[in-house]
Amino acid sequence: MQFIVKRDILLKSLNFVQGVVEKKNTLPILSNVLLQLKNNKLSIIATDLDLVFYDEISEVKILKEGSTTTSAAILYDVLRKISSDSDINFDLKTENKLSLKSDNSDFTLLCLPTDNFPTFSDEFEGQQIMLNNSRFLKLLNKTKIAISNDDTRHYLNGIFLHLTEAHGRNFLTGVATDSHRLSSSSIEIENADNFSSLILPRKTVFQLCSLIGESSEKLTMQTSENKIKFTLGNIKLVSKVIDGKFPDYKKVVPTNNEKSLIVPSKDFIDSIERVASVSMDGKEGVKLAINKERVQLSVNSASSGEGNEIIKAKFNSENLNISFNSKYLIDIASEIEDKNLKMNFKDSVSPVLIVDSSDKNSYYVIMPMKI
Repeated sequence: MQFIVKRDILLKSLNFVQGVVEKKNTLPILSNVLLQLKNNKLSIIATDLDLVFYDEISEVKILKEGSTTTSAAILYDVLRKISSDSDINFDLKTENKLSLKSDNSDFTLLCLPTDNFPTFSDEFEGQQIMLNNSRFLKLLNKTKIAISNDDTRHYLNGIFLHLTEAHGRNFLTGVATDSHRLSSSSIEIENADNFSSLILPRKTVFQLCSLIGESSEKLTMQTSENKIKFTLGNIKLVSKVIDGKFPDYKKVVPTNNEKSLIVPSKDFIDSIERVASVSMDGKEGVKLAINKERVQLSVNSASSGEGNEIIKAKFNSENLNISFNSKYLIDIASEIEDKNLKMNFKDSVSPVLIVDSSDKNSYYVIMPMKI
């Protein structure tokens, strides 16, 4: 196997690979990236057995076809330190030694046989669905903030993607919850009648956000039994879906919260961040003392001190005192597109509904803290 490729082109692909491979793995082959020369293209493949990344590079000069696997992390690190726009000459000298040369640099990387690398099929029979890149990325960003990190409830470790209908229109809706907060966002979709509900794993969500954010290629989605495939030009991301039943989230979405607070979004975020800075670990929570014209935000830490701040607001009810996890509030408020954030309350202990006047298809639910 021998080929020449531009450093920047290969580095871009390997950058995505870093988020897929497992750097500490009981199976050494899963820390490697598969390099395969075939049909005038260089294929890049990486996996952790649950998620597979495929890329094809056509801007490559192939001197001899073949394939090998080598450490994804080391190869990426070596290329990062080589001058931009350099030509990289790869030559598989023996089955376990890959030569890499560029200008005055000369490296030999150890390899593992391709026979040990897992094989996958990226052929799907399911319906191919076109997605709007920016809208789907926004859906992922708005919902991923509530994905649970508690592995004991694995069915909460991702985004629940499913079809919904409103006002005679079809939507692809994403929902995530960690039981303390819930986020939901929807985008209008066409030709997705055969799409089956699924839970997209947390790792896949974050890799997908990176890919979409750096690509101008058209995005498609395709499902097949317990897998889902996303395609962006020459790049394919194939993922297992989470095996489990997502809870009936609609039961926790408040429908009769009539006490409404409107507060400037940026002022609210900045104020929470300032008063929360007195808490070293953020466990104390931020207390909101709300009246008709203002909100007093305060944090009181027995070990480090207290912080207080007042911001202007509009409230349509009598005074209300309520407390929240400050990080959860900031995460939600940061996704609000409108200049004002609207919080709907029932009382000081019930779930609170947060809505965005500039995005009618997204909402958030957050549970108060007991302080």
